[in-house]
Amino acid sequence: MRLVLMGAPGAGKGTQGEVLARRLGVPRLSTGDMIREAVSSGSDLGRRIAGYYEAGDLVPDDVVLGLFGEAFSDPASQAGFVLDGFPRTPAQAEGLDGLLQSVGLELDIVVTIDAPDDELVRRLSGRRVCSEKECGAVTHLNMLPPGSGRCPACGRDSLSQRSDDGEEIVRNRLLVYREQTRPVWDYFLRAGARTASIDGIGSPEEVGRRLADALGVAA
Repeated sequence: MRLVLMGAPGAGKGTQGEVLARRLGVPRLSTGDMIREAVSSGSDLGRRIAGYYEAGDLVPDDVVLGLFGEAFSDPASQAGFVLDGFPRTPAQAEGLDGLLQSVGLELDIVVTIDAPDDELVRRLSGRRVCSEKECGAVTHLNMLPPGSGRCPACGRDSLSQRSDDGEEIVRNRLLVYREQTRPVWDYFLRAGARTASIDGIGSPEEVGRRLADALGVAA
């Protein structure tokens, strides 16, 4: 199965995309992960991306399309994939069409996970990540004792907030999404793609069941 998983920052694309990719036995191609890997590599491309990424702005389309062009050339993507956070603009959606045509592939479905902005801000601004490289666990303030910075996975005092999870930046990311990414949904509708919209409120398991129902696969 080849699908696009859409939704605003914090809607649960990463969680659901990871679970779904494992269930289907296909790679999950995440814009966020690919960009973070490029930034952490310290390469020229990574330094170019960093300024946009840390401000919560969109990385230029040509850069993102280049990253995904390389991913689609991997034989692992031929059997299927879950696109998480891509395409983010109508121009990227057009570019995706071209990339898929060049390798003889087509999308099966586009799914969006919807949730109110206030809920998304709560989720993201409270997210904490373990800075220990061998751990990297992700948790939330509402799962920790008040004032605690101790990672529940490795037990070290190593939790921190990602630079793009501050409330001001989160609200900017949501604004960018509404203005530049939500129109991608309209692009797919006009193109006649198979689409589905699911409610992103609830536990990851509840949302996962809704997603599985929309795709017609076992939960």
